[in-house]
Amino acid sequence: MTFCRSPFEFSALEIASGIALGFDTTRSGADAQPGADPLRALEDAILPALLHPPCVVSFSGGRDSAAVLAVASALARREGLAAPIAATNVFPGVEAASESRWQELVISHLGIEDWVRVQVHSELDCVGPIATSILRRHGLLWPFNAHFHWPLLQIAYGGSLLTGIGGDELLGTSQWARAVSVLSGRVRPTSRDLLRVSVALAPRRVRAAALRRRSGVRLPWLTEEANELLARLLTREHACEPLRWSRRWSWWRSRRQVTVGFESLNLLAADHDVMIGHPLTDRHFALAAARRASRGGIVERTALVRALFGEVLPRALLERQSKASFDLVFWNEHSRRLASESAHWLSELGVVDQTGLRRAWHRPAPDAHSFLLLQALWLRTSDSSRCAPYSSASHLDLNGGPVGNIAPAT
Repeated sequence: MTFCRSPFEFSALEIASGIALGFDTTRSGADAQPGADPLRALEDAILPALLHPPCVVSFSGGRDSAAVLAVASALARREGLAAPIAATNVFPGVEAASESRWQELVISHLGIEDWVRVQVHSELDCVGPIATSILRRHGLLWPFNAHFHWPLLQIAYGGSLLTGIGGDELLGTSQWARAVSVLSGRVRPTSRDLLRVSVALAPRRVRAAALRRRSGVRLPWLTEEANELLARLLTREHACEPLRWSRRWSWWRSRRQVTVGFESLNLLAADHDVMIGHPLTDRHFALAAARRASRGGIVERTALVRALFGEVLPRALLERQSKASFDLVFWNEHSRRLASESAHWLSELGVVDQTGLRRAWHRPAPDAHSFLLLQALWLRTSDSSRCAPYSSASHLDLNGGPVGNIAPAT
């Protein structure tokens, strides 16, 4: 069933759930031999961007983007290259998205002199002026918030942009971490560990059945049949996750949500003549980090981040457990208005419970999994003659001033 234009093929369930499902094994590539030093591998992944200035780092204040900024800054100084530019989207009035304390801590610690802050109000709404301009130009992309980097791509026009994407997934804790710790003898087993280890060592089909029984996946705007199918497909993916950290990269990289996500960002980067890179997802770095984790008996994210970046990042940041939420950045005046007007189109979507969706969209902060569906409905209902052209969005403020000399996409 096709109800929106897209460079990718999305099923009705993917659009309604906001989740790209399945695997694309043709894109994963083979595991590489890990280097001895993860930081050296990360530098190798960052260097091409520094050689393609201006090199902009998408910096949120989180551990992942801070690590990329720290390593890029040190590498530029050592090699005599132009320093990377830290660039941050700032959201006045959205307290949950505020990261100023952590951002200022990192900027001060690293001695960064070039920090551009883009003041954003409702422009990054998931059906706001930037998102809809991209939707009109490219069709539906995944994830729904791919346009988040649009203001930062403007700053990097003609150069390069580095992100911290992939840190949560590749440096994060595996669902099998406890079972691996028991099997390796690092922790004393309990009675519950017998089941954990049995599931971890079971064939994928058995794993999937066990995971399905304890799955809490249920989106209240999907029909019961759609929720059942979604849970089955997701547990099938999760059941394929390897026990060994060193094999997680190939599994993760072959997931369709990763391949489509990267391709979406590549489209936006190409619009701005920007080379975009995600160094934490580099195969050599990921495998070198996995070997460090294996040799050190590390099974959780904070310990691994501390081991990898303890010498370049502030200790307080390394121990940070909180994360910002940007849901209210993407659900603003434009989304609320469209959500209230789009109910008559919902009958076309066989996997959506109309009553449940209306309730979800009337909440002050709807579940972000429904935002891709809203974008699809915008495409379905929009009138091209009233759609603003793809523009430089000069109404955004950079450190309080207009974008001005930043060239628009062509």
